[in-house]
Amino acid sequence: MSAVLKKLMFSSLIGISIGSALFAPNAEAEEPAAKPKKVDIIAHRGASGYAPENTMAAFEKALQMKADYIELDVQMSKDGELVIIHDTTVNRTTDIDSELPVAVKNLTLAELRKLDAGSFFAPQFAGERIPTFEEVLDRYKGKIGMLIELKEPARYPGIEEKVSAALKERRMDKPKNGKIIVQSFDFNSVYKIHQLLPSMPTGVLTSKAADLTDAKLKEFSGYAKYVNTNLKNVTADPTLVPRIHALGMKITPWTVRSRDEVSPLLKAGVDGIVTDFPDYVPKKVR
Repeated sequence: MSAVLKKLMFSSLIGISIGSALFAPNAEAEEPAAKPKKVDIIAHRGASGYAPENTMAAFEKALQMKADYIELDVQMSKDGELVIIHDTTVNRTTDIDSELPVAVKNLTLAELRKLDAGSFFAPQFAGERIPTFEEVLDRYKGKIGMLIELKEPARYPGIEEKVSAALKERRMDKPKNGKIIVQSFDFNSVYKIHQLLPSMPTGVLTSKAADLTDAKLKEFSGYAKYVNTNLKNVTADPTLVPRIHALGMKITPWTVRSRDEVSPLLKAGVDGIVTDFPDYVPKKVR
């Protein structure tokens, strides 16, 4: 073999080696970054950090802030109308002139509607009224998700049927995207809603660690899609979220009122966050 030929072969081998090094897969290269996870932003009683809770102003603010859901509390008036208010009395959030507690269930809808439900928050919200359940459904159907809490339903016999009827009337009882959810601290009430509206996602609410055992979670999974608990239970028990997910359920803990409370919940892998301040929660996380 001539010296020239040997030189050419040597050069070719070097070129092949260099090309292989440049284009061969790098075993030490990092895996592609996972797609950002969507986290539902649930405006607690509407965007209640910025507007009076459970009013149309708070719900409108949540919509403007692009929250995924509004959370609202349903009770019943003396004459059987469904109304949106958190406390079982009207004293804290309205201008009622009474030093004694006045129960929601002891006032008619007309009497409730006369009350100012905005001034307690700030003067510019004077004149806000207690909304009806039907008003909220009609205004926000198809525009934003709704996390509907039945507030102390044992006080209001028949409230499950009335809520179910209102949803059915508007064809909201079979939400294709799961964006209508009914929840309660009253597990019997949640079970009843599940029976009345079998296609409706339901959620159990609890702040008690005793309700978050494997046995209780298994029981909930028979009629609920969500287990929604106080955020402290999530940060205290790193097994909680995976245990809920293992049973095919989701978790949206409550209630974030500080930016510092967001990161631990995101790291825990929650599905959504209930917050007074929708802008505190990022839309997606890695």
